[in-house]
Amino acid sequence: MTDERVGRVSETPANTLQYRFDGPEDAPVLVLGPSLGTTWHMWDRQVPELARSWRVFRFDLPGHGGAPAHPAGSVAELADRVLAALDAAGVQRFGYAGCALGGAVGAELALRHPGRVASLALIAASPRFGTADEFRQRGVVVRSHGLDPVARAAPERWFTPGFAGAQPAITEWAVQMVRTTDPGCYIAACEALASFDIRPELGRIGVPTLVLVGSEDQVTGPAEARTLVAGIPDARLAVVPGASHLAPVEQPACRHRPAGAALLRALEPRPGGDRPDPVAGSGTGGRAAAAHRAGRRDRPLGRPRRRRAARPVRVGYQGAPGGAGRRPCRP
Repeated sequence: MTDERVGRVSETPANTLQYRFDGPEDAPVLVLGPSLGTTWHMWDRQVPELARSWRVFRFDLPGHGGAPAHPAGSVAELADRVLAALDAAGVQRFGYAGCALGGAVGAELALRHPGRVASLALIAASPRFGTADEFRQRGVVVRSHGLDPVARAAPERWFTPGFAGAQPAITEWAVQMVRTTDPGCYIAACEALASFDIRPELGRIGVPTLVLVGSEDQVTGPAEARTLVAGIPDARLAVVPGASHLAPVEQPACRHRPAGAALLRALEPRPGGDRPDPVAGSGTGGRAAAAHRAGRRDRPLGRPRRRRAARPVRVGYQGAPGGAGRRPCRP
């Protein structure tokens, strides 16, 4: 059983982040970072397994999934917003797993704030994503034609043909998820990826790192994964057979699958000083704000089971996907 929490924690418009918690309130915290064009729901199929051991913290990128549309112009700025949300939630040390752009945020956190990150998993990630011109050209396409061309191309980039054909509901979910993203925030994220390059800094990532990649990923595939493993001192590689770019959607973490077991082992809470923090105030402590279950409807992926919390903890949003009609939840 898992709890659901959703919150917008920043008082300043430029530093707003939408997030939610799942899992036991007294468990150590695991942050899950999404890929460009996705929402926190890309992790829905992972949460039931991960929430056995973790208090799972998922966030939406600016302008994604109805999150406030305050663009972030760099990966470093996105990392700062994640830290601001975690600070407000009372979390100091945490595990982190991120996919693509979400992985870039995790690498940035490990480089700039090494004392905060206890374990790291980089999924479909790269020290440099393609070329700057590639992402800037994508921004030109969005400015000229909107997000529809990018949305229609998403399933081909994200999933293997077999998965896309067998899972039409998830394929349509992917298209609609991109279509409902704020175009300005999407363009800003493309600019952030265009300027992201940590190749010279990989040797400074000191946290134990799992690099996980789908064997069929044509976006950031095994070659990029091996570059990360070669550069990060304490890194190991796991390849997910038959999966493409959004491996967490195609092949959810499972203790009975080799790659899933590797992910779960890499993120397993560690004893002593390496153990991530539980949420401050969990258990018998106080609460900073009122908690409410999310009313989001863009959830064709399996939702975790819910149980009512004994105490409220966060303020959230409810309403239509993509931001239409969204409003703060009331106590």
